[in-house]
Amino acid sequence: MPPEVTRPMTLTPYREALALPGVARLLALSVLARLPSTAAGVSLTLYVVLELDRGYAAAGLVGTALTVGSAIGAPLLGRLVDRHGLRPVILGSVCAQGAFWAVAPALPYRWLLVAAAVAGLAGLPVFSVIRQSLAALVPPAQRRPAYALDSMSVELSFMMGPALAVLLATAVSPRAAMLAVGGGLVAAGALLIAMNPPIRARHEQPPQAGLRIPRRAWLTPRLAGILAVGAASTLVLGGTDVALIAALQESDQLVWTSVVLAAWAGYSLVGGFAYGAARRSVPPVGLMVMLAVATIPVGLGTGSWWLLGLALLPAGLLCAPTIAATSDAVSRLAPAAVRGEAMGLHGSAMTVGMAVGAPLTGAVIDASTPAWGFVAIGCAGLALALPMLVVQLRRPGAGQLLSRLLAVSSW
Repeated sequence: MPPEVTRPMTLTPYREALALPGVARLLALSVLARLPSTAAGVSLTLYVVLELDRGYAAAGLVGTALTVGSAIGAPLLGRLVDRHGLRPVILGSVCAQGAFWAVAPALPYRWLLVAAAVAGLAGLPVFSVIRQSLAALVPPAQRRPAYALDSMSVELSFMMGPALAVLLATAVSPRAAMLAVGGGLVAAGALLIAMNPPIRARHEQPPQAGLRIPRRAWLTPRLAGILAVGAASTLVLGGTDVALIAALQESDQLVWTSVVLAAWAGYSLVGGFAYGAARRSVPPVGLMVMLAVATIPVGLGTGSWWLLGLALLPAGLLCAPTIAATSDAVSRLAPAAVRGEAMGLHGSAMTVGMAVGAPLTGAVIDASTPAWGFVAIGCAGLALALPMLVVQLRRPGAGQLLSRLLAVSSW
């Protein structure tokens, strides 16, 4: 194994990244600003099921409408940020979100379905804005630890947001949870407007009025491959989420769901921290292949909650690094003038992957067992990643890529 890969990890990359002006404040804001976004889907689901007295299929349709709207709207909002700046776009999104979440509890189901799609189109672009701003604040050589911290902040938001939504919905009411989500989104938007993080570095010029970079000039096959890796990663994560809940339900251990999910998120945090502190990086496609391979045998742990939690360890360690690596790669490949749109496409790719992975795994589980759900979603992720890995291995430096993959797998 090459000596540069075996050198111990150090906290120096994190210290240097956090010492850059504005980075620590932006990352602290990112955790709070993402909380209401992570709680939105759960709040809508509980409202439809408990308040409107409809089934989970109807609730799923509302969530799908919100997701589809968000996937379409993210790159459009990113383009607006590129051309008009952050504040006008965030202000428009805040108005749309405030209006939707204020009136949603009074809407009949059919109108809620339509309104959710519109709200998704104008969703607060907090995920892509934070990543775009990190690219502006952090030089390319220091972006890996910065995006690792960003990925870990996403994990923290997803650990807290849905749990807070469930707690409020059950302790007070689902309507109260929805109003809280709306208020949180408005507050998050107001914080972003007040902070106004930069979307370009000082040396990066804004696009001239009327001058556009053709999409075909920057949406290269390499960048499209990175977006596909992002979609494949959330495809696997969304499917794993469904499979582990089904496995716990099948073994009559659903009460341990929160413990297993917390362990999975904890593994991801550890993996993200190690990725950001490591001396050398691994390309996103390499991490994606390892994530898919590590997911396939997780089904061997079904039948016991603690065994399932242990089986998630290898795949869990690769979650945050894979997402961080794709964010870093997009920031490097996209020109500054279109970085917002590129980050929006990255967010859309991950949204689509999550939306496809869950029902795909559910269909496999319905036809077989939860254990095969893990196998199916791991193989699906592998099928998406392997062609891109082959392309990567045919480029110069393939030997170095293989050595880094072996180094990571040995951890």
